[in-house]
Order: sequence, then structure tokens, then C-alpha cells
Amino acid sequence: MKKILLVLSVFGLFALAACSSLAPYDLETETELIVGMEAAYAPFNWMETEATEYNYPLAGSNNYVAGYDVEVAKAIASALGKTLVIKAIDWDGLIVALKAGEIDLIIAGMSPTEERKKQISFTEEYYRSEIVMVVSANGNYANATSLADFNGARVVAQQGTIYDDLIASQITGAIHNQPLGNYGELTLSVTSGVADAFIAEYPVAQSIVTTEGRLKIIELENGGFDMEEADVVVSIGARKQDTDLVEAINEVLSKISQDTRNEWMLTAVTNSNN
Repeated sequence: MKKILLVLSVFGLFALAACSSLAPYDLETETELIVGMEAAYAPFNWMETEATEYNYPLAGSNNYVAGYDVEVAKAIASALGKTLVIKAIDWDGLIVALKAGEIDLIIAGMSPTEERKKQISFTEEYYRSEIVMVVSANGNYANATSLADFNGARVVAQQGTIYDDLIASQITGAIHNQPLGNYGELTLSVTSGVADAFIAEYPVAQSIVTTEGRLKIIELENGGFDMEEADVVVSIGARKQDTDLVEAINEVLSKISQDTRNEWMLTAVTNSNN
């Protein structure tokens, strides 16, 4: 056991050294801006098979990606004079890919939690959201109004997100179902009766419920969950050493009006349901 731990420790040190040896993103010489997103988190980002005026090609595939995050990525790449490259990466692999230099930024509806800040840097927020519950429209929790109403409910959330932590910490008496990999699986878990509810950001829930009529959004009294500021906003993730890139992106974000952001989200919600 000690030998295995030693090998793993040495490997970890080499991996850390490799990450830290990556040169900072050079705004003067770099021609591409490589962005990673899940491509399975509508209306922030989702995959499509045919080109439209809204979507963007996914690197390494014949598919496309659309959504609010894509509009943000387009705006930033354009303002910085870079060619945008978007890669689809599983949620749990986004920070790993960033630190390894496979992508330059994470634009994926990610909240800048303190735990994540230990590994990467974040820009200013580019969206702020409400956290809601999604339940069966004809189920036992269709008339719920508060977290207390979910005592005894089977609740599920996406793996690796802050929402999964909320089940045990803030829903007294809830049965904490095994977290799932994406919102398609979360939707199926409730429509099939495996779970009674799942947790989501409002625009994500709105996109799901619009297409899945068997579900209903529960907006909780007084905001419901006790959330830190970092948990209700989403920001762009960057490597620790890329301070110039973060500063440049913050400058771009400061010039995107709230009206424009609202328009992008409305369009994303509409398009994700077509």
C-alpha cells in the first residue's frame, strides 16, 4: 500500500509540475481561443446536428453547439480578435482539461465556488440565476412551496455540482438519490418515478419543463436555499497563471449590457425547445 501511495504521489507531483509549467495565454501571439463546455446543459449549452445562425461548430466532430454560453464565447473571442474553438468535455473533466492546457477557458454555467477557486481562477459573473426544484406535475410534490415540503422526498442532482451537496445539507428528511451525470438523466429519473424532484437553475429548469410537459418548476419561498453569492452566479474559468486573459475578459464582460444578456438567455431558452 505504501508503495502504491508513493507512486501516486510522485505521479501527482509530475502532473502538478506539468500544469504549472504551462506558459500563460499570450494575448498578442495566440490566434485561437479554445473554450470547453459540456454541450449538454441547456439553455447554457447543448449539442445540435445541423448548422444554424445561432450555433457553432464543435471541434473534432460533425456536430454543433448552441446556447447562452456559446453567445458569450463568440462575443469574447470576437472582442479579443481570436478564432473561437469550442470543445465538448464532460462536466467532471472540464477543470482537468483546463489545467492540462487542452482548453483555455471554461464557459459552462460554472459557479465560482471556493473549492474551485483553489484550482483555477474566475472572471466576473456573466449570469446570475435562481435555484429551483423540478417535480412531476401530477405528483405528490406538485404543490410544494418550501424546502420543508420535501421532507421524505427522493431528491437527485447532477454529479459534481453544488446542487448535489444541498440535498443533505438543506433539505431536512430528504432521501438523497445517487447523483446523475446530466440533465437528461435527471429528467428521466423524475418522469420515471425513480426520484421525486431534482435541483436546477431556473433557466435550465425552464428549458426542460417547456419540452417535458409532465414536469413542473417549484419556485421556493424566500429563495428556498441558503446560498453563497458564488453559488448563484456563473463565471468563466481560467488557469491561475492567465491573469492578463482574465483581465481582458472582464473588460469585455463589462461592456455587455444586461439587456443583451437577457436577450441571449431568452433566445437560448426558446431555441433549446425547438
